[in-house]
Amino acid sequence: MPELPEVETIVRAVRPRLFGRTIVAFDSRWPKNVEPGLSAVRRAVVGRRVAAVARRGKYVVLGFDDGAALLVHLRMSGRLEWAADHAPEPPHVRATWDLDDGGRLLLCDARKFGRVMHTRDLAAATADLGPEPLARGFTPDVLGGLLRARRRQLKPLLLDQRVIAGLGNIYTDEALHRAGLHPLTPSDRLRAADVARLHAAIRAVLREAIRCHGTSLDWIYPGGWMQRRLRVYGRTGEPCRTCGTPIVGLRVGQRGTHVCPRCQPRRR
Repeated sequence: MPELPEVETIVRAVRPRLFGRTIVAFDSRWPKNVEPGLSAVRRAVVGRRVAAVARRGKYVVLGFDDGAALLVHLRMSGRLEWAADHAPEPPHVRATWDLDDGGRLLLCDARKFGRVMHTRDLAAATADLGPEPLARGFTPDVLGGLLRARRRQLKPLLLDQRVIAGLGNIYTDEALHRAGLHPLTPSDRLRAADVARLHAAIRAVLREAIRCHGTSLDWIYPGGWMQRRLRVYGRTGEPCRTCGTPIVGLRVGQRGTHVCPRCQPRRR
């Protein structure tokens, strides 16, 4: 699933051509994934000017001139791309936006899990999302409060979008390694120094991944090169880039997890 860096990369890629344009047509070939319904969304967005193109957590957010917004969640295999002139349509197109300058934005999604949701109250629609980890207000104190308020294993807690918005499997593994923390550590047992390291690690790995245009591990999300810099994720049996110890694969909260047993010792 595209995580915060991949979604941010997509937003930055489509913003120049989408911002300020008026939507002249909208369609979906998988209308069950359009909320509150294809006809309602079509009526709401056709004729509206795109006043903002942003990201909230793992959502692409299109803000309109009437104050409403369209949220696009790419889920497991979705991606946004532009239709090319005089070229065959790419496979797995699920939704299309036609613009007043002749451009056409496509939502391609092989697994059909992506969602398109219209809302007139963006704050309410995203109220269940936690804070943005790259926002100025996301401080070590804020992170510490979120962790201490819950007694959960560290990795599942960080993956919970209600706690922190945008983190996924890849960058949670990477941040925990950089912070020297085991994913099974109880969240309320972290010392202040642990929280400070984790805070710095989360922000550093996300910023690095954005600079690298995200991680490309398969055909779903092409174009990134953060995979060349991953320290633990997907590297089971390979030497840790820090100490040389073989990376170990675990299952934590039903998610594949990658740990260096030397850099991330489990506390007893």
